[in-house]
Amino acid sequence: MICKPDINDLNLGQLQEWLARQGIAAYRGGQILRWINGRRVDSFEQMTDLSKADREKLESHFEIGRLAILQVEVSRDGSRKYLFGLSDGLRIESVLIPERGHYTLCISTQVGCALGCRFCLTGKGGFLRNLGQGEIIAQVRDIQRVLTDPALLTNIVLMGMGEPLANYANVTAALNTLTDNGLGFRFAGRRVTLSTAGLAPRLMQFGRDTNANIAISLNATDNRTRDFLMPINKTHPIEKLLAACRKYPLRPHRRITFEYILIKGVNDSEADARRLAVLLSQVKAKINLIPFNPHPDSEFERPEETVIERFQKILLDKHYTVMVRRSKGGDISAACGQLIGNSR
Repeated sequence: MICKPDINDLNLGQLQEWLARQGIAAYRGGQILRWINGRRVDSFEQMTDLSKADREKLESHFEIGRLAILQVEVSRDGSRKYLFGLSDGLRIESVLIPERGHYTLCISTQVGCALGCRFCLTGKGGFLRNLGQGEIIAQVRDIQRVLTDPALLTNIVLMGMGEPLANYANVTAALNTLTDNGLGFRFAGRRVTLSTAGLAPRLMQFGRDTNANIAISLNATDNRTRDFLMPINKTHPIEKLLAACRKYPLRPHRRITFEYILIKGVNDSEADARRLAVLLSQVKAKINLIPFNPHPDSEFERPEETVIERFQKILLDKHYTVMVRRSKGGDISAACGQLIGNSR
């Protein structure tokens, strides 16, 4: 079987260029994207404001990509982990997280990950390939499709498998489609967050290219510890990363989120908390503390609750906004750092 290109991999300009080569008016591109992104149709035949000839031409050249849902696991807390099959047989995972009155969807941007962070299970299998724009978008489309009320999905976080900024072109194109109020999915930019391990040179451009929030996975207050936990720090050390954060083009009333995974005996001391307060003093920051989520064969442990509370209090006393993020879905390996793309 010959696989046709996914039309979701094209932006409006690219689609209009293709239409022009086919002798089809450019304005049809907007109509097509409204059918796909607004009405979430599955076939070109449903696009009734296009001529039959144009629909047949689209059908012969493209498909409207969907992912195969291979498995759904449901956590005790209501989180649902979706195992998706890609067209080449590879697999990724996405997690739907119930919140008060809405859902948050955690999506993947790569198959595997090349960064090799010691606390993250995803990187254990290495990097296989980037996801295309259409595959990133399809995680949202396909989960909306199975929800009783798709409107309850209001928040998206790019915190699943992979380093989003290492797949820059596809990720930013997908984000702009998801947040486009005209031809896209109409998600509010302030409700979409990309989490990065710290590709410092890409930060400024990302802030200019999208309307999404940025979250930095910091996880240490000195280079020696961060080198140990996150090899990327040897290329983009803390000083370089925070310098980029200080220059980041924040939109009004927004802050950079710093994610800090608390690991017992590694980065959870009171001295670490005080150093963190100093490090972030010149950045418009809020802090998410994430107690480590154990996974099979992990060398690390979760800190005691009293240690977590003390760490948070030190930061609160320095007037930071600090949340302890209780990751959901741990019983089905769906919590932060546990996604790997395998069926169980």
